[in-house]
This record gives sequence, structure tokens and C-alpha cells, in this order.
Amino acid sequence: MRGLLRSLTRIRAISVKELRHLRRDRLTGGMIVGIPTVMTLLFGYAINQDVRHLRAGFVDLADTQRSRSLVSDSQATQVIDIVLAATSVDELEDLLRRGRIAVGLVIPADFETRIEKRDRPAAQLLVDGGDPIVLASVRALLNLPLDVTAKSAPDGPATYELRAYYNPERRSAVFIVPGLCGLILTLTMVLFTSIAIVRERERGNLELLIATPIRTLELMIGKVVPYVVIGYVQVTLILLFAVFLFDVPIRGELSDFYIATGVFVAAALSLGLFISTIATTQFQAFQMTFVSFVPQLLLSGFMFPFDGMPPWVRSFSELFPLTHFIRVVRGILLRGADLRDIGPDIWPLAVFFAVMMSLSVVRFRKRLD
Repeated sequence: MRGLLRSLTRIRAISVKELRHLRRDRLTGGMIVGIPTVMTLLFGYAINQDVRHLRAGFVDLADTQRSRSLVSDSQATQVIDIVLAATSVDELEDLLRRGRIAVGLVIPADFETRIEKRDRPAAQLLVDGGDPIVLASVRALLNLPLDVTAKSAPDGPATYELRAYYNPERRSAVFIVPGLCGLILTLTMVLFTSIAIVRERERGNLELLIATPIRTLELMIGKVVPYVVIGYVQVTLILLFAVFLFDVPIRGELSDFYIATGVFVAAALSLGLFISTIATTQFQAFQMTFVSFVPQLLLSGFMFPFDGMPPWVRSFSELFPLTHFIRVVRGILLRGADLRDIGPDIWPLAVFFAVMMSLSVVRFRKRLD
């Protein structure tokens, strides 16, 4: 009995010591509360497979009262939001290719004749089929009533004919695998560099750096350069798997893709360097990498449609490099977009790199304490 009491006393002493250590470790203590809070809020508010308010454009070649009513009724469903008007089908397809819209409404010149004859759909939906969830949501418009007073006849054709672009076979690999380029690079690049400075400190190598004339910016760039090469190796490997194992089409120029990848890799590495200037141990660096990775995974559009998130969540997601690179990689590889088309998602990556690198240089101190 006495032996058991002594054992419990020792266990209590160790537990008290560990609790005191956690109380002094503010970073870990913050994560104890922060991780469940952030995860609950993200899954509760941001993750939504019932997609609404998809960005849409339209071209009305009939220009009649009923054609205008169809456009208005389509938007009233809240499945789509009309944000652009095109003058031709070619212009509408170009907007779809550039990622400006996810859905296009085409009302043909013989719209009224189609309504009277009811031998075929009266209009057409052009959909970016790269995301199966978006494609499923748009199907709610197929049998939309042609006016506000009467529904389509049950034995008649659908109001809209659906035309899926970029993934007509609706294969999940076409949607998932290109996005893995950004996902894997985010995880590995941030993780590798987040422990770079911390490892130097733990191993005592900073003592050697103190005795050298190396500058802070030179040290940071020197840490980043090898991982840029590693990033290109990883993304090339993913592309090879995508093409030869999963038959993912590459419609854009690889040169554009590699240029955009370089900007993204630099942005991801700068985030890792910034984390390394905050963390005091490699374990803390790993914790912070995980905390920064999960929101990007959930909110970037990799798993869940970006348009299905609340506006405030979408605004917050624009701060993440992965959000922009997911658009870039799917735009170039699947839709055939070029650097001009993806420019709106390239400059935020460059700004992110400049801000994170500047903060890293300011925070870093070439000393042991």
C-alpha cells in the first residue's frame, strides 16, 4: 500500500511539473484552446457543400421579355449570381477559361421558337466541370420554370441543356490531383523552412554564424534557395504522376505553370521562415506549421467550393497563398489559362512573399538568445 502511495506521489509531482511547463509555454497553451476553436468555427461556418451564389455570366441572343425573365429567374434561385454580360458565346467561353465565372447562361436567338415547339432545351448552361460539387449544384437549374407562372411540362425537355467544360467525364482525379501540387508544396515547404533557423539554434550552429560577416537577408535567402529546387522537383514528380497514372490533361503552357510555381514556392518558404523566427523549438515549429496548414487546406478551394463559403470567409481566405495557387494550377493545367489570365492571383503571392520575408528579417536576431 505504501509503495502505491509513493508511486502516486511521484506521478502527481511529474504531472504538476508538466502543467507548470505548459503554463510557461504560451504557444502550446494557446494551441490547446486555439485549435479546437478554429477547427469548430471553420467546419461550422465555412465548410458548405450546398453551394450558392456561383459567379455567372450570360449572353442573351434572343433579347425578348421571356429570355430576360429566364436570366432573372435563374439568379433568383441564388444558385448563381450574374456578374458579367457577354456579347457572344465565344466571349462567354473565354470568361469561363480565365476563371472569371463558373457558370455561363446561353440564350440562343431561336429561344422563343424552342419554347413553342418544346422539342429541345430552350437554353444552355456552360459549367466549369472541374469541381464536381459545383456541377451538382448547377443541376438545380436544369428544370427551372420558363416563367414565374408555369412550370415546365413533366414530359417536356429540360429548360437548360448542361455542357460541362474541362472535365466532361467528371473524374475526381482531374479535380484533385492538380490541386495536390499546391497542397504538397505548402506542407513541405513551410515545414522544411520553419525548422531551419530553430535547428541552427538548437544545434549551436548560430555560434558559428555570429563569427561570420553574413547578413540577415543573406542568411534568409541562403536558407530558401535549396528548397526552391526541392519544390520544383516535387511539383515535377506530381505532374508526371498526374499525366501517366491519372490521365490528367495539361491544356496550358508548362512554362507558365513553372513560373507561377516559383512565385508560390517563394511565398510558402517565406511563411516557413517567419514561423522559424517565432518558434523556439523544432516541436513548436511543427505545431505552428500544422496550425497554418489546416485553414489553407479547408478554405483554399482544394476540398470545398470557394463560392460556397460566406463572404467574410472568402475575404479571409484571400490572405492564404494556397488559395491563389489552387486557382493558378487549375487555371493553367485544366482550362489552358496563360500568365495574363492568372495575373490577379500572381501578384498577391508576390506581395505575400515580400511581407513575410520583411517580417522574418526584422524578427531574426543573429544571436543565441
